[in-house]
Amino acid sequence: MTLLPRNSRVPDRNRTIRDGAGSDPGPAVHLDAVTKRYGGVTAVDAISFDIAPGEMFGLIGPDGAGKTTTIRLMGGLLRPDSGRLSVLGRDPVADHRAITGEVGYLSQRFSLYGDLTIDENIAFFAEIHGVARFGPARDRLLAMTQLTPFRARRADRLSGGMKQKLALACTLVHEPRILLLDEPTTGVDPVSRREFWKLLSEFLSRGLTIVMATPYLDEAERCARVALLHEGRLLAIDEPLRLQQTLAGQLLEVVTGGGRPPIELLARVPGVADVQSFGDRAHVRVAPGAAAGVGRAIEATLRAQAVPIVGVRPIAASLEDVFIDLITGGRT
Repeated sequence: MTLLPRNSRVPDRNRTIRDGAGSDPGPAVHLDAVTKRYGGVTAVDAISFDIAPGEMFGLIGPDGAGKTTTIRLMGGLLRPDSGRLSVLGRDPVADHRAITGEVGYLSQRFSLYGDLTIDENIAFFAEIHGVARFGPARDRLLAMTQLTPFRARRADRLSGGMKQKLALACTLVHEPRILLLDEPTTGVDPVSRREFWKLLSEFLSRGLTIVMATPYLDEAERCARVALLHEGRLLAIDEPLRLQQTLAGQLLEVVTGGGRPPIELLARVPGVADVQSFGDRAHVRVAPGAAAGVGRAIEATLRAQAVPIVGVRPIAASLEDVFIDLITGGRT
């Protein structure tokens, strides 16, 4: 796991390029101390990282973390106030016309035309990108998204999941090399989310570079690497499993009878660094070096207060545990 002090830069890492080319083509996306402000608010605070060609990369964080601003900077829709950003070796603002042919951007509020059919929507977006012979690409995308039987249906008569798949098809009709996704599954039902991810996996297997902003940490675990963002700052960047392993042996799950565990009581147990409530259970982060006896101390404390104990056991950390640990200052 790469933990980052404020305004630090992530060192480059050697990576295998998916297409198997003999020479390293360089990063698909490169950010070097990129900062973006809106008046007195710093939305993106000197963040630096590279995204490799053919990689599924996640920008993870809550609302206000800087995810959407970072995606828009990559797409050339915003100009950074300082720092350097390149997409496929080009400046996405200065070379915006060239970049739009190489990048597909699916925003949170992608605008389909409800009075147009599926076919007509795709044709419209193909025309925007100057794609004259889009028929083969359209047919492949409709087949992959399972929209072929509905191609004559108007967009305003589609379900939410079908609209999202059509939006993806419109975004990819000009066959870009990089796909930027800004919270594409927000408000989509679980079944449609699963189908959407199957599509992304298929496109990824064909060499597409995918950058996804999402607040859903379960989705983040599907990415090759993730960047954890908070208040515009880059907290950590690594593979999801490696991030989770940073809390190995330091997390206990506490379940008590009668509903929510007594968070305040658990927080006072010697050796407990932090406690977070997860419904009817609590995740207790143990201070380094104190792991051996904290479980017994928790049980003794609960018994002394006549709190019924269902179980106290070590568990593997989730990305949510790691993120909370970072933003609450559990790691320096």
